[in-house]
Amino acid sequence: MKGRLWLLGLVLAGVVACATEGNAPSPPGQPALYPPAVFAHRVSTADLTVYWNCVQPEPGAVQVDGVVQNTGGRSVEYAQVEIVSVDARERTIASVRSAVRDLILQTNQISPFQLGLRIVGAEARIDLYYEYRARPHFGLGGFLGSPERFRARDVCSDTQHRVPKPQ
Repeated sequence: MKGRLWLLGLVLAGVVACATEGNAPSPPGQPALYPPAVFAHRVSTADLTVYWNCVQPEPGAVQVDGVVQNTGGRSVEYAQVEIVSVDARERTIASVRSAVRDLILQTNQISPFQLGLRIVGAEARIDLYYEYRARPHFGLGGFLGSPERFRARDVCSDTQHRVPKPQ
């Protein structure tokens, strides 16, 4: 009889564990919604899509909150983002750079970033640079090579790099 109760207890524990697993919260830092529904701006390359919003948390500051998503099918490593304030003569006023949270991004994986920058009033625009290394399609390993670097101009514009809204 004790053996049957013990077995019944194990079965019940397994059922409870399986039932609660489906209600587990999503991993920290992952947006609750698909990125186009959450972010106003985006740019893409063959390997990576960057989504972001620009906010002004206080006078004299701009903050860019976003995510990078591996959309290309190759493993992406060492992704970094940088925002740069530029004056009317194309001179850099200030910049800030950061790696995204996850070192390696597998296909469709999303990793968040947040960058804040002080502005002085001479800025003509804010540009976003992003870079990463992608593994080759062939083989399991492989040489990563030098990072690929891209720029999106005027990323806090109300009209540039906008995510199309569903109709």
